[in-house]
Amino acid sequence: MSGSLPNIFTAAQNIVTALNGAAQTQLSIAGTSIARGVSAQAVVSASPGRLCVVTVIAPGSASGTIYDASTTATAIAGRRLWTIPQTAGTYPIGLPVQYGIVVTPGTGQVVAVGYS
Repeated sequence: MSGSLPNIFTAAQNIVTALNGAAQTQLSIAGTSIARGVSAQAVVSASPGRLCVVTVIAPGSASGTIYDASTTATAIAGRRLWTIPQTAGTYPIGLPVQYGIVVTPGTGQVVAVGYS
């Protein structure tokens, strides 16, 4: 055998560390939290992170908007991230946010938002 037992343990530890890092990265990309049933303007997250996925549960009669903002007062046109479509379905987004996430569903819309 070309390696000693301590070298084998070190290699195994390095593999576990790498797998853990990959799992954490995947969670960050896929979203670690979810806001369900958002039907009115709401601060989903008040800190930097990532808007990962949006699911339109009820399409409503008007499109909504998602902003890079930490308060509803700062959810302004210049911070618009994404327009919520009027079609039910799940939409992978994957956009980083500098301030937070404010969701403003359109009239009659109900959405779920996955974020990290």
